[in-house]
Amino acid sequence: MKISIRFLIFALGFGSILNAQTTGQVATYTANNADGGVSDALYNYAMGSLSDKYDKVKLSNENLEGSPYESNSFAPAKLFYGEELVGNLFYRHNAYNEEIEIKQQNLEGEPIKGLSKDKKIKLVVNGKPLSFKTFINKSGTTQNGYLTLLRDGNYKLYEHLGVTFKEAKKAPNSLVQGSPAKFSQFTEYYLESPDGRKIEQLQLNNKKLLKLVGSDNQAALSKFLKTEKLKVKDVNDLYQVVDFLNQ
Repeated sequence: MKISIRFLIFALGFGSILNAQTTGQVATYTANNADGGVSDALYNYAMGSLSDKYDKVKLSNENLEGSPYESNSFAPAKLFYGEELVGNLFYRHNAYNEEIEIKQQNLEGEPIKGLSKDKKIKLVVNGKPLSFKTFINKSGTTQNGYLTLLRDGNYKLYEHLGVTFKEAKKAPNSLVQGSPAKFSQFTEYYLESPDGRKIEQLQLNNKKLLKLVGSDNQAALSKFLKTEKLKVKDVNDLYQVVDFLNQ
């Protein structure tokens, strides 16, 4: 079944409101069908405003270092709803906002929209799925954001790009230099258990890693780490661990 990107995003934005009216109906959109059965006004309303969190910073480019984006440029991606390919688009990941900005065409002046945060939606970028998930960080705090699937199987390994922001600091006097506002990026890794109930942060530490693995696999993994003399220090080590668990 062919679903248009425009209609999919609209439907996800308004699904809870219009479900009774649209069940079983699928609109189509082509370059020759400008509104695809959905008005531009409704489409734009469904998207809402972008970068609200970023807007609050209210800084010009000259006043800050770094970027809230994984990349400032739009890149091609395939859009899926569940396992169904919807179509192609261009995306940019605002990791500070945990938001995906999209364009149907990568053209100057093309309107930028926000991808609906529905967990059935995924973008496939360079063969790797990127989707909206709920996960638990090392402090035990539950968060929502975008994770990239690095390894699939009973145990799933994800990568999460995070961004922090620090306000500018004015120089207290002429002898001390101030500092500009700054976005800083960092990478975290997460493990999803076989039952799919939890996605928890993986710390690069053997003992902490073992605690995330089910009791049935702890002894075998501990033996594997000792036999391979493996001290988990980077993502390549995590690949080895997850590949072993998924044997």
